[in-house]
Amino acid sequence: MRRARLEYRASAAGSNNMRIPLSLFATGAVLFPMMIAAISCAGHDPKSESAVPSTQPAAVAHIAWQPWSDDQFAQARREHKFVLLDLEAVWCHWCHVQDETTYRDPKVIALIGSKFIAVKVDQDSRPDISNRYEDYGWPATVVFNADGGEIVKRRGYLPPMEMSSMLQAIIDDPTPGPSVEPETPITYSANTSLPGDLHKQLDDKLVDLYDPQLGGWGHAQKYVDWDKMEYEMARFRAGDAAAGQRAVKTLTAGLKLIDPVWGGVYQYSIDGDWDHPHFEKLMQFQGEMMRIYALAYLNFHDPAYLKAADDIHRYIDAFLRSADGAYCVSQDADLVDGTYADQYFKLDDANRRKRGVPRVDGHLYARENGWAISGLVTLYEAGGDAGALANALTAARWVLANRALPGGGFRHGETDAAGPYLGDTLFMGRAFLALYAATADRAWLARASAAADFIGAHFTTQTPAGFATIAGESFGGLAAKPEVDENVAAARFLNLLSYYTGKAADRDRAERAMRYLATPQIAGVIGAPIAGILLADDEMSGPPLHITVVGPKSSAGAAELFATALRAPTAYQRVEWWDSAEGPLPNSDVEYPQFAFPAAFLCTGNACSSPAKTPEALAAKLAQR
Repeated sequence: MRRARLEYRASAAGSNNMRIPLSLFATGAVLFPMMIAAISCAGHDPKSESAVPSTQPAAVAHIAWQPWSDDQFAQARREHKFVLLDLEAVWCHWCHVQDETTYRDPKVIALIGSKFIAVKVDQDSRPDISNRYEDYGWPATVVFNADGGEIVKRRGYLPPMEMSSMLQAIIDDPTPGPSVEPETPITYSANTSLPGDLHKQLDDKLVDLYDPQLGGWGHAQKYVDWDKMEYEMARFRAGDAAAGQRAVKTLTAGLKLIDPVWGGVYQYSIDGDWDHPHFEKLMQFQGEMMRIYALAYLNFHDPAYLKAADDIHRYIDAFLRSADGAYCVSQDADLVDGTYADQYFKLDDANRRKRGVPRVDGHLYARENGWAISGLVTLYEAGGDAGALANALTAARWVLANRALPGGGFRHGETDAAGPYLGDTLFMGRAFLALYAATADRAWLARASAAADFIGAHFTTQTPAGFATIAGESFGGLAAKPEVDENVAAARFLNLLSYYTGKAADRDRAERAMRYLATPQIAGVIGAPIAGILLADDEMSGPPLHITVVGPKSSAGAAELFATALRAPTAYQRVEWWDSAEGPLPNSDVEYPQFAFPAAFLCTGNACSSPAKTPEALAAKLAQR
């Protein structure tokens, strides 16, 4: 899945700065039902999972919302109706506003009842639908004819008058509108790297889009993009001081998005600055920002960055961790649905709790746990927080016990309406590889390898490039398609894995993903995740930093060397611990001598360092590099 999509707050009829006044809602009547007995998601029964979120019962009482399935199209054909899809996020402020205003409007209700089958889908529950309409929400409104053809696609909140006008226009003339454009055939690249001129164009574009005044990329919304941060840190380590300055300015400004009371990171800020956050807390942002701030601490040595990662860990443990140790999806932006919560989030802990706690989406998805585990592991590596590693291990074991599929893959939830989805297996595979690097327990590498095999067996497309979001058809008879961010993650995971396993199949799969990303029609389009594509391309061009500790795992000296190796300031690294009692390493591409004392070797390209016998000596070698 692409990073949790920035929520579009208003359509052309409304300002991005729009606020819904408190007077529109009966705050006293709805506040106390919003309170929950347990702040965390521990009380959630995952067996209750459904494609239709359980939110907003009052707001949709007069619309017969249904879950998404092909049955709705059969019903539409029988009744000569259209299908209206309301694709929402349960944490989304403007989705709540649309429920509270537009879908309460009598004219809208009458029009939908007369000619439309109304379908409501929580986008977190259906990655296939979410990825297809990632540029249209949330909320996204899509109207189909009875045969599954798109008639109109609309982005963001639609006020009642605009919605009713659109519905009536479709009834009067169901010809597809200008929002529905024919898909352009793609000629996929035969190369497994970006053409040199395209790499430079993307690199230059990344610099041009940077905001030198406030930091970050873009001017309407501000958030910390983890791929951009990782790419800029890689450039900084290669000697680009300006890249380091861009990263530091953005990371420091982004600290304003950390909740100073509960911890955790808000998704983004509006109004073109860092001071007006939308308050939803999504697990993807928690996991990736924990990872990035921990990595930033290793690069820039600013304790504020490590504290930010610690604060995110503190938050997810308090609010998003289930009783069994798995992690939930998100916490809502609103305390009262549709009411901007800026005053609430200015309160201290006690006063927040007096008023209630925003709703937690307690679904337990494999993908979200993969994001959490990777962040926790990086925090452990950077700061030595044993609790973070313990929580990562607990979550990984829970997913294995409760979401595993035969052959190394994973379900999304307890039961999936469709699937399996690429993101669940991909991000759990990445998490397993991180756990192997952090623990040197070969069982985790075996699970990462099995995940890669499952990806190759189930998500390979009919085209010569890329992996699809879903195995088989997606929905409504539409073929499964690749998604850019997922293929960025696949290329990076599979390429790094290939150095750990030595398996040609892993490298071949990474190259399949990279051929998709290297296609100019993919990499060169507006809105493409430039930094992720550049990261994947750079990593595919050469081996990772390779650090191997040689010595018994019972040795305290070897353990100290291993902890130092984990603090190398790059995510593109291969860290291993060779205890000869366990037999050869899974990929024995380097032959190491054995001494009477523990030692560490740092290898780059075709050369390895002399042995480092102390943590200080290893740290010095890493610094020299």
